[in-house]
Amino acid sequence: MSYDKSFIEVQFPVSKISKESYKERKAGSNQTLTGLGKWWGRKPLILVRAAILGILLPVTDNPKKDMEIFLKILAMDNKGLELRKNKPISTRELLKNAESDEKQKYFINENDEYLAKYKKGISKEDKEKLQINIFNRLSYDEKLKYCLRTEEINNEAVIEWKEINEYLGTNVGNMQELVKELGIKKFGKIPRVGDCFCGGGSIPFEAGRIGCDAYGSDLNPLAGLLTWADLNILSKSDEEVKKLKEFQEKVYDDVAKQVEEWQIEENEKGWRAKYYLYCNETICPECGCKVPLSPNWIVSSSFKTIVVLKYNEQNNDFDIIIQNDASKEEMKNARNNGTIQKGNLICPHCHKKTPISSIRKDRKIEDGSIEYGLRKWDKHEFIPRDDDVFTERLYCIKYIEKFNTKTWEEVMKKPAPAIDAYYGKIHYVAPDKMDLKREEKVKNLLKERFKKWQNQNIIPNSEIEPGYNTNQIIREKGWKYWHQLFNNRQLLILGLFQEVIIKCKTSRTCKSFFLLGLNKILDRMSKLCMWHTSYDKGETTFSNQALNGLYVYATRGLSTLYNPWILNIRNKEFNSDSIIKLKDARNIEEICNIWITDPPYADAVNYHELSEFFLSWDKRMILDVFPDWYTDSKRVLAISGTGKYFDESMIEIYSNLANHMPDNGLQIVMFTHQDVKIWAELSMILWSAGLQVTAAWNIATETDSGGLKDGNYVKGTVLLVLRKQTSNETAYLDELSSEIETEVKNQIDSMRKLDDKEDPNFSDPDYLLAAYAASLKVLTSYKNIEDINVKYELSKSRDSKEVSPIEKIIHGAVKIAYDCLIPNEFDSFIWKTLIPEERLYLKGIELEKQNVYKISAYQELARGFGVNDYSEMLASKKANSARVKTPKEFDMKHLNDNSAFGNSLIRNILVSIHIGLKEEDTVKGRNWLKTQVNNYWDKRESILNILDYLSKTEFIGNMKQWKECAHEAFMLKNLVENDSI
Repeated sequence: MSYDKSFIEVQFPVSKISKESYKERKAGSNQTLTGLGKWWGRKPLILVRAAILGILLPVTDNPKKDMEIFLKILAMDNKGLELRKNKPISTRELLKNAESDEKQKYFINENDEYLAKYKKGISKEDKEKLQINIFNRLSYDEKLKYCLRTEEINNEAVIEWKEINEYLGTNVGNMQELVKELGIKKFGKIPRVGDCFCGGGSIPFEAGRIGCDAYGSDLNPLAGLLTWADLNILSKSDEEVKKLKEFQEKVYDDVAKQVEEWQIEENEKGWRAKYYLYCNETICPECGCKVPLSPNWIVSSSFKTIVVLKYNEQNNDFDIIIQNDASKEEMKNARNNGTIQKGNLICPHCHKKTPISSIRKDRKIEDGSIEYGLRKWDKHEFIPRDDDVFTERLYCIKYIEKFNTKTWEEVMKKPAPAIDAYYGKIHYVAPDKMDLKREEKVKNLLKERFKKWQNQNIIPNSEIEPGYNTNQIIREKGWKYWHQLFNNRQLLILGLFQEVIIKCKTSRTCKSFFLLGLNKILDRMSKLCMWHTSYDKGETTFSNQALNGLYVYATRGLSTLYNPWILNIRNKEFNSDSIIKLKDARNIEEICNIWITDPPYADAVNYHELSEFFLSWDKRMILDVFPDWYTDSKRVLAISGTGKYFDESMIEIYSNLANHMPDNGLQIVMFTHQDVKIWAELSMILWSAGLQVTAAWNIATETDSGGLKDGNYVKGTVLLVLRKQTSNETAYLDELSSEIETEVKNQIDSMRKLDDKEDPNFSDPDYLLAAYAASLKVLTSYKNIEDINVKYELSKSRDSKEVSPIEKIIHGAVKIAYDCLIPNEFDSFIWKTLIPEERLYLKGIELEKQNVYKISAYQELARGFGVNDYSEMLASKKANSARVKTPKEFDMKHLNDNSAFGNSLIRNILVSIHIGLKEEDTVKGRNWLKTQVNNYWDKRESILNILDYLSKTEFIGNMKQWKECAHEAFMLKNLVENDSI
């Protein structure tokens, strides 16, 4: 039995979706879901929206029109981009992109973009017309700089529904109506979209928001809370959200009133504390001196504030002096003379170096394992003992001196930068006697409440379970219970928030809102919060995906907690029939037409461990709001890592999902594309679960934190599209090669025919990925392959050197794809004579011609060509700006440097272009080729082909850095062409 194909099984606008996903990622805290709380690895909402629409949209015999309608629905066509434009293009950029007649008509100083100015009398309508004309000339990437994200527009008003309805045979006026109609046509009902690893809730939320019924489940209560909140809070009206925030204001005011009464944040001058900076101290084993620990002694780069350590002979320790307005040399010394360097204590008294592991008394035992020496804290402890290896010390306070024109209530409810700039003067000071008395008061206030609060689950009382992420803080700090990740002041303020919240008699939604606010401030209020010396503020606990014990950390005053507490959410009213459960994916009983999952895989984040940081605080409130839930992370059941248990669990889960979808249902599995071995492993898991691959698309969402790092490939997201496996046939492996070759070639040919030559959607990495998918499509279309023992293949360790039959199939498919991907300008015979490094360089130019600057594209090509080191070819290694060097940028560097590329024909051609430009004499460039290239005359056809290819870059708009080099290549080509013996 066969079913009508979905749009996503035939084509998908990977380039545009990648760019839209990147734009959403770069929105940071302005992303729709981030305002509700921390989760690791949420998928972009536009990716989810496009995937669901791609499944629901039917395929016609007019694929180009299908794509046009798809982009129109998502407001990603030219008209949609115009309607999304919400920022003006600067006059400088307008002049830079204007045609000559437009420059004359609109601008004074028409030849100097830096002095761009409109002529007098240009009307608002004319200016707007010029804006749109120039906007339409920009590339897709450039246009997005001036646009709202697709989710931010009112699609009822702007999308051309008349044309969409005529083409699809629908009668709708918004996205929700369209999704419901398409779902009924395809499945006979409003489609239900399910995700059994819902995490931060991107998939159920976006499914619900665009009109599907949504099902979300996860083992983790924090994931359940976030997903429930996504669908039940972000769908509220503005008036309902306003009321929720008013309740939050009331809680904050009650906390602030109590802090005011305690008098623990304001000094005798009336200054209010914004931040408290603490450091660890330890005894130097060489001289017995007590040493404050820090990697550097900068407090504030902007205020030029540093710590100066002054030895106190009487106490054999150090006084800490806070110095403002430090000189450049003093700042340099403070930066370089930290007492912790590369895992060693550097004692500023005796100047001896001691490994921290030695100070902790870590030791290797007979079996080769490490026995860690720090004592483990007891449950009742919340401060270090005097005889502990590491003690803690308050060494600096950041105070704000209030301007007389404002009240503290006004000051405390403003963003931190606004406080600094408009509401008070900042002072960095070392704590004096009265500050230390206030610290003592905080400790005593906590002591009075500690036992009661722990018994009532107001502050954590649970033990830290050992694990990949949690072992670090146990062995490096000795902390054994979750409350020990917080100091006295943090525990007191957080406990106070929790106590005030519990007393509130409000709705389930409001309590959930409070709980999310508490988690927001938890992320900013622990001993794992770094102090950022450049921005004068504390970082979050999870500034990366780990629990990192620190030697120096920042504690916030109450005024800096207002913004994270009052949730900044981006709601948009909608209705959705949604189900959210805490459920093991192996036991799901809900039927979904579409399953979209982002499973834990390979080197995935250990969500279960990291989430316990929040769950240790959330237990009481979660059970209050969701009485039928549990409150532990269920890490024993969590699917993570590798090995037999992982593979068997994944097969069990995906078999269950396949059994809980209709015969015409589809699945999309999102995963991080790494290498062929992992591809093969996942494919065997899904195949064993009774699923067949029908398509695969790679969405690159790299951000500026990406780039070329050893052993760390930039991760795109692969969408693997699957249906139920319906064949009962058995095939033999040696019979499949011709079928796979045909499928790979057909897939690439169809993608090329569909692609827009003016605005390419596919680049070489996309064609290579299509080859992966094509090979697996053939493979998984059979019930069994006689020569593949799936059970045996999955039993092998992932680092096994043995190449599986499926890996061989994928490698073979990639080779077929590479043979199809010869640049149009190249003679196929000459192309095959080039070494892999030369092909990679030329393909890099082709990527740039296509406006592709993703570092992941280079990584994919390098893997395919088998090139291990190509970093010297690149002028930029940054995400979304990667490109190869021009001859001018290469200069004479790396020529004949014993590398394959340094000795190659292309490298000599690049040198000859550089010499011709530098010497302003193309003949000298030609002479370089004649003297340096062995068998010059035999290689002349190759030289001409390469020079012709390079010369074609001269008039490509986005390759202006190639202009003069390309022109030189053109002249050099003519010389070589007319050369004679």
